[in-house]
Amino acid sequence: MGGDDGCIADARQHAAAFLDQAGEEYGLLITARVRDLTQLVVSELVTNACKYAPGPVLVELGLTAGAVEVAVWDSGPELPTARAADPGRIGGHGLEIVKAVSEGLSVDREAVGKRITARIALTEPSAVTGASGSGPAVTTAPPG
Repeated sequence: MGGDDGCIADARQHAAAFLDQAGEEYGLLITARVRDLTQLVVSELVTNACKYAPGPVLVELGLTAGAVEVAVWDSGPELPTARAADPGRIGGHGLEIVKAVSEGLSVDREAVGKRITARIALTEPSAVTGASGSGPAVTTAPPG
């Protein structure tokens, strides 16, 4: 993706098409919840990549055991930092949102840039894991 304004909408459409195809090919029930959360995560991560990193953005979608995996690569060298929740802050909530709706979130340095990967559960979260609202831990891998 080129990093222009239209790339965010394109990324969301590609995510929806990926889920449709995965549902058909693998006989998976892709719920409206999974579709909406996947598109939200794609939108937030691509928005951040376009806003904070120069150059192209790469979006990868995949299925793992029980989850949709969304990975977004950009050429920016700086790793994002999750800020404390602040309802009075205007903007800057993208990573908070991704963290809240994902069952896992990781940030990895690449030879050039970074890759942020979020996992969205294909099934409804249980009352035990979804009750705290704290979201998953964010892991950051060292350069390597």
